[in-house]
Amino acid sequence: MTKDNDNPPTRTGRDQATDRLHQVSSHISPPKGQPRKPKPKSKSTENRLPADHSDVIGQLSALRAIAAKPDPNNRGYVRQKQAGKLWVRERIEQLLDPNSFQEIGSVSGTVTWQKTAPMREKPVSFVPSNNIQGAGLLRGRKVLLTADDFSIRSGHADGASHGKTVYVEKLAIALRVPVVKLVDGSSGGGSVTTIRKEGWSYLPHVASFPYVIQQLNMGIPNLGAVVGPAIGLGAARVVSCHFSVMAADIGALFNAGPKVVEGATFEEGLDFQDLGGPMVHCMNGTIDNLAANEAECFEQLRVVLSYLPNSGSDAPPTIPCTDSEEREDIALRSIIPRRQARMYNARSIITSVVDRDSWFEIGALWGRTAIGGLARLGGRPVGIVSLNCEVNGGALDAAGSQKLTRLLKLCDVMNLPVLQFLDVPGYAIGTVAERTATMRWGVELAKAYFSTTVPVFSVVTRRVFGVAGGVMLGCRDPSMQVAWPSGQWGSLPLDGGIEVGHRHELREAEKVGKKEERYQELEEEYLRLMNPVRTANAFGIEEIIDPKDTRKVCCGWASHVYEVLMKERLADRACGKLQPSFA
Repeated sequence: MTKDNDNPPTRTGRDQATDRLHQVSSHISPPKGQPRKPKPKSKSTENRLPADHSDVIGQLSALRAIAAKPDPNNRGYVRQKQAGKLWVRERIEQLLDPNSFQEIGSVSGTVTWQKTAPMREKPVSFVPSNNIQGAGLLRGRKVLLTADDFSIRSGHADGASHGKTVYVEKLAIALRVPVVKLVDGSSGGGSVTTIRKEGWSYLPHVASFPYVIQQLNMGIPNLGAVVGPAIGLGAARVVSCHFSVMAADIGALFNAGPKVVEGATFEEGLDFQDLGGPMVHCMNGTIDNLAANEAECFEQLRVVLSYLPNSGSDAPPTIPCTDSEEREDIALRSIIPRRQARMYNARSIITSVVDRDSWFEIGALWGRTAIGGLARLGGRPVGIVSLNCEVNGGALDAAGSQKLTRLLKLCDVMNLPVLQFLDVPGYAIGTVAERTATMRWGVELAKAYFSTTVPVFSVVTRRVFGVAGGVMLGCRDPSMQVAWPSGQWGSLPLDGGIEVGHRHELREAEKVGKKEERYQELEEEYLRLMNPVRTANAFGIEEIIDPKDTRKVCCGWASHVYEVLMKERLADRACGKLQPSFA
C-alpha cells in the first residue's frame, strides 16, 4: 500500500499558468536588485527605416536647401551677377507678395546619391531644374509663375523642364489662374548637347503650345517679361503672351544667338543688342512695352493684371474710385485747334476723361499712328483706342492697324469694353503705305472690329473719313457715339477731295488765272456745309456734346455696361454662345 506522500500532488491548470507568468516576467524585467542585460540588436533591427519617414523628409529638406541658395562658385551664377541680373529666386521674391510662393516640382533636377546603408541613401550633390514653376500672389491675386534660371545651362532643356512646363500650362486652364512668365534663356529649349546625352536625335515638338493657345482664347491672362536673352522657345513663349515687356538694360530676344546667326547668314560681330535688343523689338511690335529694368518690368506686370479678370468667364475687377464721375474739364473745349492742319496731343484727352492715374499705354514705341491701352472709368476697367494726329497726321498705317487689332482682341477675350476717341483722316497713303501692305492690315483691323463683340463707345473729336473712319465708327449696330463741336466727317478730307471732285472746273478756272480764287470759294462752301450741326439736324449724328462733359457721358456708358450688359455677356460665354479668339 502506497503512502500519500510517496507521489507529488497533481498540479492544477492555475498553478501552471502562474509558473508561465513568472517565466515571462523574468524576460521582461530582471530580478530585483539586478541590472537588465542589454539585448543584442539583430541585423534586421539595424536596417529598419524610421516609422515617421524622417529620412525622406530629411532628403527633401536637404535638396530644397541646396536649390534655395546660389552656388557662388558656379560660373553661370557669376556671369548672371556680372551682367547686372537678379538670380531667379531673387526675381521671384521681388515680383510676388512676400512669402506667398509655393513651388511646384521643388526637388526636380539631377541628384547624385550616396548609399549609407542597405536601404538608405543621401544626396551628395544636386543640380536643380533650370526652370522654376509654382504659384504665388501678385498684389493679392493668385498667379502661376514660371521663371528661367539662366545660370544653369543657359536655360536649355533639362530632364524636368518639359514636364513641369506642360503641367503648369494645363493647371492654369484647370484652375482659371493667370500665368506670369519671366524669360531668361531658352525656357527649356533644345541644345545640341541633348543629342549627345540621349544618344539619339529627336524630332522637335512644342507640347505646351496647344494649352497656351487655349489659355489665350479663354482669356486667362498670360503676361511675360524678357529679363535676359530670350532665345528660340523662350522668345516664342513671351511673344505669345497677351502682354509682354522687356527690361532695357538686360533684355534681348532672337530666334538664334549671334554664333548661330553668323554660321547661317554670315552676319559677323553681332551682340545681343544689335540682334534683338529693346530698340529692335519694342519698336517693331514683337514686344509690347519697354521698361528701364527688372523692377519696372515687375511693376508693369502688376499694373496690367489689375485691369484683367482671372479668365474670360469673369468680369474685369472694379475698384473704388475717388475721382468724381461728374468731373468737368473746360480745357477740352479748346484742345482741338480750329485750323484743321494744326495738331494736338491726343493723350491729353485720354488722361482728362479717364480716372486720374489709371491710364496705362500699351505699345507706345511702335505703330505710333495709333494709341492704345487700358484705363478705368469710375473704377471700371476699359480698353482705350485713339489716333495720334502728331504722327502721319493720324492716318492709320500698317503698324498702327496691327496694334489696334491686337488690342481689340485682348479686350474681347478679357471682357473689356472699348472707349475710342476718333480723329482719323483714313488709311495712310503713298508709296511707303502701299509697300508696307497698309490696306491688307487695315482690312485685318476691320475684321477685328466686326468679329469682336465687346461694347464700343465712340467720341468723335475731329475727323472721321474714308474706309478707316467707316470701320471704326460703324463696327457696332446700333452705334453708341457722341461727337464734339469740332467734328468733321465725310468720304474724303477736303484736302485733295476738292481737287478730285472739281477737277474740270478748276482746270477751266486755271485757264483764266482764277484757280486759287475758285478753290477758296469751294473750300469755304464745303466747310459751311460740313458744320456738324447740319449733320445733327439730319440725325446723321445722334448727339453733339460739350467736350467738358465727356467724362460724365463716358462714365455713364461704362456704368451701364458693367451693371447690365456684362451679366448677359458672361452668361453667353458660359454657355458657349460667345467664343472670343485672341490667337
